[in-house]
Amino acid sequence: MTGKLYESDYEEGVMQLLAANGWTATHGEEVAHRRLSEALIEDDLRSYLQGRYAQEALGDDETDGIIANLRNTGGDTLYHTLRSVVSLYRDGYSFHRYHKDEDLFVEYIDFMHPERNVFRCVNQYVVSYNGGRDVRIPDVLLFVNGIPVCIIELKNPTDYNATIAKAYDQIHIRYKRDIPHLMKYCALSCISDGSNTRLGTTYTPYVHYYAWKKIHNEDKASTAGLAELNTLIAGAFEPQRLLLLLRDFVYFPDLQTQKEEEIVCRYPQFFATQKLFANIMQHLRSAGGDGKGGTYFGATGCGKTYTMLFLARQLMLRSDKARLASPTVIIMVDREDLQEQSGALFCNSSDFLSAGIVRVIESREDLSKELTLRSSGGVFICTIQKFCEATGLLSNRGNILVFSDEAHRTQTGVGAQLKIEGQREAINGHYDAKTMGAFVTYGFAKYLRDAFPNATYVGFTGTPIDETIHVFGGVVDRYTMKEAVDDGITVDLKYIPRLARVMLDKEKAAQIEAYYKQCADEGSNEEDVRKSKEAMAKMEVILADDGRLGRVAIDIVEHYERLCDAKPDVVQKAMVVCANRPIAYRLYTKIREVRPQWFEAKRCENESLLTREELQRLEPLPMVNMVATRNANDPKEMYDLLGDKPYRKMLDKQFKQEKSNFRMAIVVDMWITGFDVPCLSVLYNDKPLQKHTLIQTISRVNRKYEGKEYGLIVDYIGIRENMREAIKAYGGEQFGPTEDDVEAAYTVFVNEMEGLRALTQNLNFSPFFASDPLTRLQFLQQAAEYVMAQVRKSQKVSYQTLFKQHVKRLRSAYNICQPAGVLQDEETAWAQCYMAICSFVSKMTQGQRDTEAMNREVQQMVREAIVCGSVESVFKDNDEEQIFTDDYLREVEASVKLPHTKFQILLRVLKRAIREYSRTNKVAAKRFDDMMEKVVEAYNTRDKLDFATNVVGETLGSIQELIDNRVNELSGQLVDIFHQLQTDKSKFRDLGITFEEKAFYDILVEVRDMHGFDYPNERCVALSRSINELVAGTAVYADWLNNGTLKRDLARDVSKLLYRSGYPPEWDEEVFRKVLEQVENFKTYENGE
Repeated sequence: MTGKLYESDYEEGVMQLLAANGWTATHGEEVAHRRLSEALIEDDLRSYLQGRYAQEALGDDETDGIIANLRNTGGDTLYHTLRSVVSLYRDGYSFHRYHKDEDLFVEYIDFMHPERNVFRCVNQYVVSYNGGRDVRIPDVLLFVNGIPVCIIELKNPTDYNATIAKAYDQIHIRYKRDIPHLMKYCALSCISDGSNTRLGTTYTPYVHYYAWKKIHNEDKASTAGLAELNTLIAGAFEPQRLLLLLRDFVYFPDLQTQKEEEIVCRYPQFFATQKLFANIMQHLRSAGGDGKGGTYFGATGCGKTYTMLFLARQLMLRSDKARLASPTVIIMVDREDLQEQSGALFCNSSDFLSAGIVRVIESREDLSKELTLRSSGGVFICTIQKFCEATGLLSNRGNILVFSDEAHRTQTGVGAQLKIEGQREAINGHYDAKTMGAFVTYGFAKYLRDAFPNATYVGFTGTPIDETIHVFGGVVDRYTMKEAVDDGITVDLKYIPRLARVMLDKEKAAQIEAYYKQCADEGSNEEDVRKSKEAMAKMEVILADDGRLGRVAIDIVEHYERLCDAKPDVVQKAMVVCANRPIAYRLYTKIREVRPQWFEAKRCENESLLTREELQRLEPLPMVNMVATRNANDPKEMYDLLGDKPYRKMLDKQFKQEKSNFRMAIVVDMWITGFDVPCLSVLYNDKPLQKHTLIQTISRVNRKYEGKEYGLIVDYIGIRENMREAIKAYGGEQFGPTEDDVEAAYTVFVNEMEGLRALTQNLNFSPFFASDPLTRLQFLQQAAEYVMAQVRKSQKVSYQTLFKQHVKRLRSAYNICQPAGVLQDEETAWAQCYMAICSFVSKMTQGQRDTEAMNREVQQMVREAIVCGSVESVFKDNDEEQIFTDDYLREVEASVKLPHTKFQILLRVLKRAIREYSRTNKVAAKRFDDMMEKVVEAYNTRDKLDFATNVVGETLGSIQELIDNRVNELSGQLVDIFHQLQTDKSKFRDLGITFEEKAFYDILVEVRDMHGFDYPNERCVALSRSINELVAGTAVYADWLNNGTLKRDLARDVSKLLYRSGYPPEWDEEVFRKVLEQVENFKTYENGE
């Protein structure tokens, strides 16, 4: 026993794990009767075939013929050969008997009866090439019935340079080049170095190999290291599980795509497909279920479209025919670009789906024709809007399954909604039956269900809303944003606030506040005043200020140039999101003024670097383009710029081309959902966003791409708090109201409904329930008159106030109950009636100025009052600043009078001081960094005062004074932190130890304080000296940090030292990890890195 771990030891450990999970382990030398050039284990395949078809009495020559058919299957390229071979052993084929005039369907693998197959794992399986002169020896191969379906390449866990990247190259370069006669069978590929274990295929790019982190869906995701290896072997390579993967979760596109692509599902896609399949079968409308197949809550960017594809195959091929025979699947999307995106995948997957026809639907009539032609099968991709072209039945078949992509948006709305047209005119006594009325309307989901009343519906979304659950059923499975980042499926998001500020002239701000007071005095209710203030705080006249847009344009240009200069070899595309089309166009022109050279039409940045074929795929375009629909009333230059639908399709295609000169897209509503461009790296946001729209928008930059560490969100408007709330809602485990919440809300709903009926018992409601919209509208006005005419004698609260209070509580309960689907149609209608009456009462009793009128007045006043500030960033770090002295701080305090400028300077000084301290004491520096971040956070949240909620609500003077005082207070906190840091840096002298020993002392104290045990400071001092001596003794060896043996020895010695010194041993691993991090920190900065 040498104590050194070799790759062969790791290989043996993997073989033992496979054996423990149902595989027969065999060394390559033990495989009998094979030529080294032969990839198949023919004895296993022959044994399986003769056992499987014993009753058919296959002759030896027939068995030879079946084996030869597999061995000799080929194609024009290795990829085509692999595709053909995998399809053959997955699907089987019809074999014409040699001695009988009959066909026998032969399956190389028995997927229905796993126990009939031969599962063998083989290590050191020698495969010769070049006529036997050379050999390759894969580490481990997984054979099913003698067919090598998976190749595993291992690297020594203790060799720093032996990584999974090296294992990847070995499979994808050397093995595919030298032993294609083996690789043509391998549907799956695995790479592992002990620390990382990844699953892919032999045509998977390195960046898209992923860990398989669960054995069962309810398990907690495994961490890196051997746990990852265990979950892969037990979760993906367990024999029955492997058969499931090979059969339905290894995807090849149709040949006409001319793409060499092979994809294996990731573990969340596998488990989601399995759970959705089971839930659909349980809720099938045709089998007596409710038709709610369930909702899949999958993080944006996690591959929901492929989950839909895998699920569609399962439903087509694996359903119980008695319950669901040959279903028709309709993929429903809500935008044409999503239709094209989903259509491109599904229409290129006819072979995989085995569904017959797969096509994009052009119209409702087109879909009707297709469904009339067939009673089963088919996959159709369609937009939900086509169901408003006409309404009514399309098919009452029960074997129709509707998949709704992005099910949080337009594909809800089963219940009725009351839409009032002409309310103001009705109040003034004017009626027009053609244009006015209280109309009962429905959402798209209602029309969809009218078309397919017996279908079963499944929702897919990354941001479900309450009504999603009502329409499609409960969340069957979920995969959160955090899980996607942790698994490396998406990149993390980094947020930078760079707020473009607009302030108001003091006198005009006072006029605005006086105007609101006048409105209230004249009868405008508090709710309308509040709503108007909120709307005006975020109104577009502020966002559209010319000076502000000019500063934003300059900041975007300069930031993007710095971003690209930092990584010149990585494609980094950008998206700018604006509040509306006119603002977007004006920002476009501002950027053009700043960088006119960006607007020269070229195919790519440097056309001389591309081949003729590459250039032919690219269109000459400016670097910056605006993407939006155009309006008939747009100015000519804007109208011409936006172009028509084919032009927008061309822009879509070009932006997705990595090498296209089109690198910055300015958008409003288009491309912010369901738009996948992996090289999109930065999103500049200048639009108020919240909830699911916010998550969908920022997720445009979370796709993985070579060289992309994170997606960057640069925010000019202040969405930080909204972003935190949205990520909390859609990034974690809990979503929407609980059953208890709904039950409590329904109790409130019923109570308030009873109270309102008692109040209005003498009012005849029958006209409201008539079918005529104008009659309903007239009733609402008469009901409002009734409410206003009632008097409650000797009561403190008036009848009208009591009525409004009941309706307010009813509305709150309705907003929970209605999306949850617990209200009957009659209850919904009554609630909408009472809410409409209350709206009429409010309109009739308030002054002439409602919210809309106030907005118009204030908007003009603000436009006259705007004073534009600069673009600010609290994270900007000026590397030219070198001074950290107390004298410098005093000079800043004395000479810099502007509060924000002072804060920025002090922040830069403190950040550099902390960074310098981290080179010698990582733990202590982290403590001061946390203190600084709290101050920065407080600085950022001051925006609630001066930009949003009070921009028109208070006078400028009072706001500015409040803000200045707050910022000066925060600057003082920065100075205090600096002084504390300086004191801590010199504390080692007071303790009588060196600064290196002080770093170890801080580790001991931190761990002690974190876990709350007693260990005196003086003992920490002595122990820190001893730890430093141990480290110094080990560090005499060159490159010891990369030597696993020396590190283990040091860990053992540190543990012994802690034990002898009375330091609680249960924390020794944590102490050693922090000690090692600190030592690596020392070494990094000693080397000048």
